[in-house]
Amino acid sequence: MNALASRIRPPMLAAGRGLVLSVYGLAVSITLFVLAVLSIAFILLGIGVFTTPVVLEAVRRHANQRRLWAADWSGVRIPVPYRPFPPDLRRGVTGQVERTTLLLKDPATWRDLQWLLVDMTAGTVVAVVAAGLMIYPIESVVLAAGLWRVFQDDPYWYGFVPVSSQLTGLAALALGIALFHLGLRAAEPVLRAHFLLARTLLAPTPEQTLAQRVDRLTETRHEAVDTAASELRRIERDLHDGAQARLVAMGMNLGTIEALIEKDPAQAKKLLATARESSAEALTELRDLVRGIHPPVLAERGLGDAVKALALRLPVATEVTVELPGRAEASVESAAYFAVSEALTNAVKHAGGDRIWVDLHHGEGMLRISVTDNGGGGARIGSGSGLSGIERRLGTFDGVLAVSSPAGGPTMVTMELPCVLS
Repeated sequence: MNALASRIRPPMLAAGRGLVLSVYGLAVSITLFVLAVLSIAFILLGIGVFTTPVVLEAVRRHANQRRLWAADWSGVRIPVPYRPFPPDLRRGVTGQVERTTLLLKDPATWRDLQWLLVDMTAGTVVAVVAAGLMIYPIESVVLAAGLWRVFQDDPYWYGFVPVSSQLTGLAALALGIALFHLGLRAAEPVLRAHFLLARTLLAPTPEQTLAQRVDRLTETRHEAVDTAASELRRIERDLHDGAQARLVAMGMNLGTIEALIEKDPAQAKKLLATARESSAEALTELRDLVRGIHPPVLAERGLGDAVKALALRLPVATEVTVELPGRAEASVESAAYFAVSEALTNAVKHAGGDRIWVDLHHGEGMLRISVTDNGGGGARIGSGSGLSGIERRLGTFDGVLAVSSPAGGPTMVTMELPCVLS
């Protein structure tokens, strides 16, 4: 019984979703298309300058909702192609004109309007088929159960079967059973076909993808240059304030020792002990500095062991799971290591939990890392936060960062880096 239910549930769920798409999608798509056309036409009268941004934003929200459903319901990912608005967009009437102009110049706007047309026609038909394959057979059961008597004088057509007697009612039931078995196999693929159809217009064109890629590379290049400059300043500051100062002090002590070694051997011996301590501290600081640039364990034993060594130094119990059949490029490993280090530091400082889990694995050309803690949640990617720094670091390698941190926890920071293991 459980096996039958588990087999029927996914196609029935697909049918229900198809019904939602055919009713909700049709109504909203028609409404928004009509409003968008009227609003754009009214730009010449001045009214459209104020209504067009509102309507087109509603169209984008509708399209983004379809993108979300495509990913959640059928695993079809549809990237967002919209151009971002400039940060210095003005307010008032001038700002409305600028916003309207930017929206109308964006090719994604016109592709959204084309999608509305397709969604209210072919998209709705495909969604209805996905729903009908599982819902329509129910009618055959009702007809065979006795509803056929209503249609004795005027046969009712169920598919290609005219129903006017118990025998034809049973024939309709046989057709319904056949359709039901077809729906078990086809409802989910047909629903997926609906989203694949939407993707042809909602996804960015190759030209838009290339433009986004160029913009992203330009942005990450600037961020990489800024990060490198900041890192050099940090190294210079640490050397100046730490090891260099200790070495200068040690040199002065050695000069004093040279002058006192014959006059006051006891004092020279004390200064010699101080110089020895200073040299040990300077050596420790240099080692920490080198570890901060590129940890030796990362170069020698790889990312998995480097993260495990990092976890051992944390004041919070940390469990590390590694499934990496090989090693990535040194630059990718370094970026991943410092991203994990920053995520762990954030968890220790701000989460307030008592346990952390780190998982590293590779699949489908992606290095995937998750850092989870049982703290209070509430982590957000924002300006100036450690998570923003991680996002910038990963962005240099086309990596992405996702954060799930509901109030009350837990917090999961997921990182993905495209790479090939050797």
